[in-house]
Amino acid sequence: MRGRDEDTGEFLSPSRSQQRREALGVLELAEKLASLTPSQLSKLPIPEDLLPHLEHTRKITAHVARKRQLAFLAKQMRREDDEALDAIRDALDEDGVAARREVALMHRIEAWRERLLAEGDVALGELLDELPAANRQHLRQLVRSSLEERKRNKPPRASRELFRELRTLLGGHAAGSDADAAPGDGDTPDDDLTDD
Repeated sequence: MRGRDEDTGEFLSPSRSQQRREALGVLELAEKLASLTPSQLSKLPIPEDLLPHLEHTRKITAHVARKRQLAFLAKQMRREDDEALDAIRDALDEDGVAARREVALMHRIEAWRERLLAEGDVALGELLDELPAANRQHLRQLVRSSLEERKRNKPPRASRELFRELRTLLGGHAAGSDADAAPGDGDTPDDDLTDD
């Protein structure tokens, strides 16, 4: 049972409920770490004494044995400083942000590809307004080839090439601007860009 400070009346230690919440938080962190690949783990600031336990946990596949090993890993992690665990959580959050950005970029690229295939030159004009350095002729050829592939029910070679080209264009562009902007927002087409 935890005691109270006689002067202030405050509790001297966290409640059992608080201790349990913290332990479950560390167990959840242990599960996340055990599910990462070795290359992902190498990017995290994991203390050296936890690495063997983590590697052993990753090797176990039997359900009950893995659950028991995760509990042991979490116990070892609770012995670490709070700063070490917070550093690991912060690094995982940064990876999560980067992954969300990558997914948003992929969705944006896919939206542009579908617009180019559906709207043709109208969407191409808007894309070129946003990305004036893009090669109009090459993009138009990829769109035509993609449409031809769909019509003939062929493998999507040109469609994949169009996706790669858009990723190159929008990936470099997104680093310098807002990657979440909707395609064509605020664009006004120039006459010289819409001419062939």
